[in-house]
Amino acid sequence: MILEGDGVRLRAVEPEDLELLYKWENEESDWKQSNTLVPYSRYTLKRYIASSHKSLYETSQLRLMIDRTADALTVGTIDLFDFDHYHMRAGVGILIADPAERRKGYASAALGCIIAYAFETIGLHQLWCNILEGNSDSMNLFRRHGFELCATKREWVRTRERFVTEYMLQLINPGK
Repeated sequence: MILEGDGVRLRAVEPEDLELLYKWENEESDWKQSNTLVPYSRYTLKRYIASSHKSLYETSQLRLMIDRTADALTVGTIDLFDFDHYHMRAGVGILIADPAERRKGYASAALGCIIAYAFETIGLHQLWCNILEGNSDSMNLFRRHGFELCATKREWVRTRERFVTEYMLQLINPGK
């Protein structure tokens, strides 16, 4: 199964995920990674979940929940976003929410699954991601999966303290 491997299963968002998404989307420490400035309401998230059955071609995004296969515990999410049908590319974002669940291989396994899905099932030409300076774990993760640095956006993202550099990495489909 293409959306399962190395101890994780990627699955569609379910109504039962509302409270997890509410907690994760409203974690202010993660907002700078996702360019979020305001909290999400439960109402907004309920509407998002209700429409999550729509195609990537309709919404230009796809969010999948990352479950451990051993016990079905949901440890995070992985997203395809800013899907561009004409250019056949999409951004990728990953969140392993609980710091205690990080560095256990879940993000790497999920990224491997979404790369295979994006290239083999959807037929994308490329994936890309943005990583803020100082996030060496994410930089190492994406580089291990073949992503290459293609742009440095100096002082691109404003935080409370200062402007920080953002790096853009891309992975071209080797089969295309």
